[in-house]
Amino acid sequence: MSYKKLRNIVLTLHRYIGLGVGLIAIMVGLTGSLLVFQHEIISVQRHQRIGAIAHKGEPLPIETIINTVKSAYANQPDAFLQRLYLPAKPDEPFNVVYATKENDWIENYVHPYTGVILGNNLQTNGIEHFFKIAYELHFTLLAGDIGLKITGIVGLLGCILCITGIILWPGWRKLIAGFKIKWNARPMRVNFDIHKVAGIIAAVFLVLTFFTGFCWNFGEFTYPLIYATTFSSEQAADPVSKPIPGLAPLKLVKQLKTAQAVLPDALLRSIDFPAKPENALRFRFKLPQEEAEYGNSNVYLDQYSGEVLRFNNALKSSLGDRVLNSFTPLHYGTFLGLTSRILYVFVGLTPLILFITGFVMWRDRYRTKSTTGFIKRSVLK
Repeated sequence: MSYKKLRNIVLTLHRYIGLGVGLIAIMVGLTGSLLVFQHEIISVQRHQRIGAIAHKGEPLPIETIINTVKSAYANQPDAFLQRLYLPAKPDEPFNVVYATKENDWIENYVHPYTGVILGNNLQTNGIEHFFKIAYELHFTLLAGDIGLKITGIVGLLGCILCITGIILWPGWRKLIAGFKIKWNARPMRVNFDIHKVAGIIAAVFLVLTFFTGFCWNFGEFTYPLIYATTFSSEQAADPVSKPIPGLAPLKLVKQLKTAQAVLPDALLRSIDFPAKPENALRFRFKLPQEEAEYGNSNVYLDQYSGEVLRFNNALKSSLGDRVLNSFTPLHYGTFLGLTSRILYVFVGLTPLILFITGFVMWRDRYRTKSTTGFIKRSVLK
């Protein structure tokens, strides 16, 4: 196969994948840009709502915080405790997450030194609801499991789109020309230059976000493949507790001591509470050397016997686990701190730029072919 024919195949693939998935990619990209700084925006809004928290000695025991919120939900028998986020800083509240029939994610903010419930995420001016919709739109297109699979497929096709774009980039022949935009040229040339420059600058980052999104959305297929290709053992399903008839779960204070003893140098960041009697109690820790905000080290305990069912130290994880753990910073752009996060805001805008400029090129080519065909038919007549 000649180089010209191969290039035409790649170009055709690039063109029609772009036209096919462009609108969804734009939606995913724009919502991704919105979500880059959602935690900071929500944190500022929450701080304005609940006020400043003065650092006063040691925080209250976790059980005291939980019991305070439990009492607030005492008249709602359908409500259950889901998760507890511990403050990362002295001036941050505890975040106790509850679920009810009406809402499956209610964040209750509790003062760490007084135990007073300062409010919840339902008492907002709409900013948290806005980001929740943006998040669902980004990952599922507001279409549940079907939308999740659609965005996963778009992620895979997006990877192919970026790779074909890199192959077609004219800068391989002349590097400087590949990064140059001739603003004084005719409109179609300017349009092409914007497409090639924006595409090559964002291509690698778009591949990272598209690929990680695809892997997450099709984890039932991609995770085993990642473990197999890295020659790593795949983790078994989450461990389970063994309910003991007539015996209530152990007190949390005792479970905390057991979990902390497993990873004594780690900082406890969150606790996942069992939704069913057979579920395990999960403690999530962050080791000093870990980059992830909430860490990737976990301890699972039997909620009745306190037995350590499983634990994993993120610093001693298998290659497969390390690859999967790297997906979060690569997808959210936190791998270089503030610099990469600002960059990802602009990366999320590039699908819109590339679709518009690509569509203009396709339309111009289509019109040119139509005009040429019309002239040929006229001559033959």
